[in-house]
Formats: sequence, C-alpha cells, structure tokens
Amino acid sequence: MLRGPDHQELAAIFAGGVLGALARSALTQSFATPAGQWPWPTFAVNMVAALALGYFITRLQERLPPYSHARAFFGTGLCGSLSTFSTVSVELLKMIDGSHWDLAAAYALASALGGLAAVFLSTKLVRRARL
Repeated sequence: MLRGPDHQELAAIFAGGVLGALARSALTQSFATPAGQWPWPTFAVNMVAALALGYFITRLQERLPPYSHARAFFGTGLCGSLSTFSTVSVELLKMIDGSHWDLAAAYALASALGGLAAVFLSTKLVRRARL
C-alpha cells in the first residue's frame, strides 16, 4: 500500500532549503565573477556545502533514529540548496562560450573532485572524533 507524503519531512526540507538558498544567493550575488576567471564564490560555497553534507549526514545518520527530520533539514534542504550545481553549469557554459576551455575543464574537475574529497574528509573526521 502506498502511503502519503510525510508533511513534517517536506517542511524540514523546505525550511532548510530556504536557508541554504538565501545564503548561496547572497554570497554569489555579492561576489560576481567574469566568465574568464575562476568563480571562487561558487567554488567555495560548493566546498563548504560538501563539507557540511558529510558532517551532517554522517553525524545524524549514526546518532539519530531513522524517523528524525534533521537529515532532511540539513542534508536535503540546507546542503542541497546551498550547493550550486545549476550555477556551476551556467558558469561552465559561459566559460565554454568565451573559449576558456582549460578553465572550464579545470573548474569542472576541481568541483567534482573537491566535493568528493570534502565529503570524504568530513565523514572521516566525524567518525574519528567519535572514538
């Protein structure tokens, strides 16, 4: 039998999403970057979001009961909207349109690998601190 949506979980995702989106928007609008330069604001926000995601998901998943909505608030909501895949895509398109191929390739690679490394590092640190 199908069950309906968990309205508390949806509210947690929405609330976290609003906070993350407002923070991201404020940072990226305050520090606009031309197409031919490394977009440090977006890159920094994505690395912070990846670090936070690793921290929150590891800590909350291993410490809270499965029905807690904290993971939805922090992981899906806050970190999901703080990270900026759509902004990265637009920035990459602008770099490519401006024939900044090397910059676009380096930015795409650094964003993907940096995000994975940040999640891995924060997960390891949370688990190590617990011992």
